Amino acid sequence: MKYIQEAFDTNWIAPLGPNVTEFENTLQTYLGENNFVAALSSGTAAIHLGLILAGVNQGDEVLCQSFTFSASANPIVYLGAKPVFIDSETDTWNMCPELLEAAILDRLEKGKKPKAIVVVDSYGMPAKWDQLVAIAKKYSLFLIEDAASALGSTYKNQKCGTLGDIGILSFNGNKIITTSGGGALVAKAKEIKEKAVFFATQSRDNAPHYQHSEIGYNYRMSNIVAGIGRGQMEVLEEHITLRRAMHDFYISYFKDTKGITVLTEPTADYFSNHWLTAILVNPAQTGGKTREDLRLALDAANIESRPLWKPMHLQPIFANYPYYGGNINESLFQNGLCLPSSSNLTNDNRDRIKAVLDDFFLAP
Repeated sequence: MKYIQEAFDTNWIAPLGPNVTEFENTLQTYLGENNFVAALSSGTAAIHLGLILAGVNQGDEVLCQSFTFSASANPIVYLGAKPVFIDSETDTWNMCPELLEAAILDRLEKGKKPKAIVVVDSYGMPAKWDQLVAIAKKYSLFLIEDAASALGSTYKNQKCGTLGDIGILSFNGNKIITTSGGGALVAKAKEIKEKAVFFATQSRDNAPHYQHSEIGYNYRMSNIVAGIGRGQMEVLEEHITLRRAMHDFYISYFKDTKGITVLTEPTADYFSNHWLTAILVNPAQTGGKTREDLRLALDAANIESRPLWKPMHLQPIFANYPYYGGNINESLFQNGLCLPSSSNLTNDNRDRIKAVLDDFFLAP
């Protein structure tokens, strides 16, 4: 409220101002040296600008994780480019490096070299970045890290959002911290950040009148929204601790439950903010009880849960685009569930959740 009131008191009710600058500076400090942040209206806007900065044009192909939210893929189509979807691996549920390379080789054989790759840190879990970066460099492909839900997660102690050529963050209402709506683009050079800000402010040339030599967008974050972000950055570590505590709650609960797998870090190289705790339900080991049975049991107690992402290559709008892989992400969708994970869940909330789980798994 202090930063928001400051915006009103100083009459900075605009898509620029002290809060925007300080929010960017705080994020840059948090992410580490040589990372430059442009605060934008949404994570989707950041992906769109990232693709433009990657040189993606109409007719180009962009390799994209299939197991994700549609915002990872929609901006590819905004540009008239074509998404090529890649299946997941089973350790992190993110883009499979082996399938990525197989897809690149097949596209090259068909005379269609892709322009860029969009990899997602799903549910806050870092992807297999060493392998993915090596493949991107090997084939000279621009790598965009969609870290929309992974602020605070790390891979080998490097912050998510900084692992690709460009990173994107989201501050939507359901994220680890929120500005109500908003996002950011993370660049490796100040000039790239400045170009992103240029595009985000309608590509206004440096002239005393309105002059435009390139197509621009109205994508800049407002000073009021950035004020919320400044306040949220002050509690980010607390929110990460609370989300990870919810994950620990589920790990403890399910440790002796047959047929339940909780998504967790595969090795010490990975640190997840556990934005959402997600599980897989194997009916063959739960006496025939399915993910949907559990979702409905929680729903009956007025507790929201949600199936995992329906893969992009199974979405009606993307059904005709190329896809490389098997049925890993389809199986995740069919058997997976996101459980209540919010930072503000109380002991009473956890007791309610536990009561439903006890009734579901322990009742005859």
